[in-house]
Amino acid sequence: MKTRGLKVNYLLTPLGVLSVSLIGGYFTGGGMDWYDAINLPSFTPHGSVIGIVWTIIFILSAISILLFSNNSKTNRKSLFFYIIISLFVLNGILNVFWSVLFFSWHLIFWSVIEMLFLNFVNLVLILMLWRGYKSSAILLIPYFLWVAFATYLAYSIYLLN
Repeated sequence: MKTRGLKVNYLLTPLGVLSVSLIGGYFTGGGMDWYDAINLPSFTPHGSVIGIVWTIIFILSAISILLFSNNSKTNRKSLFFYIIISLFVLNGILNVFWSVLFFSWHLIFWSVIEMLFLNFVNLVLILMLWRGYKSSAILLIPYFLWVAFATYLAYSIYLLN
């Protein structure tokens, strides 16, 4: 039974992370004409760099979830387990919602506020995982740093537009 659960986990986790990436990408792609027409700060990374960074972040996030959920000391029936998994799910929802706010609805200011919540969830995940699941926590640090930079970038875009 445990082996079957692990197999499902190894399928569902990457599919979940891929879904977040594809859905977010859908909303982002739909707003690129608008994005290309607004004023951007001089430090805005090229789109290909942004795509590479997000790809790496999604891969690291999937590995982080798998390391946590498949760790021998993880009690899958504990409240801690459900809180961590819920925070990962919330993180994915917030990630997609940012793309909707920014690229679909063009609500730059509210996208900045939303990013603060997204990065708060990232920080909570890192802190909660740090003590017993350090590898999982470390894999989320690039995500936290990138969202911090992206928040500053979005705020700068807000000021310019």
